Amino acid sequence: MTKNEKREHSDLLYQAILTLKDLDECRKFFSDLCTVAELRAMEQRFEVAMLLSDGMIYNDILERTGASSATISRVNRSLQYGADGYQAVLPRVKEKQNSNGV
Repeated sequence: MTKNEKREHSDLLYQAILTLKDLDECRKFFSDLCTVAELRAMEQRFEVAMLLSDGMIYNDILERTGASSATISRVNRSLQYGADGYQAVLPRVKEKQNSNGV
């Protein structure tokens, strides 16, 4: 399989995600796609990213989330030097939380 063929296959997943209409569909899709452990790991990493972007320190994040220092460090590296995926999503999520009074 060529690099382009691999990309096309992975793009199918991302295209499928973009078709999800609401939170319920999203939960159901990811529940079918991922194991419980995979979902929990992704949820934890996203929570860590939110807390790091809010300026929380490692020890407090570790205590609050139970994430390992390696996970926190990995997420922080992605926030600082990654593909800017977190930077695209975090402000939108925070804005939505604020508008919903969360």
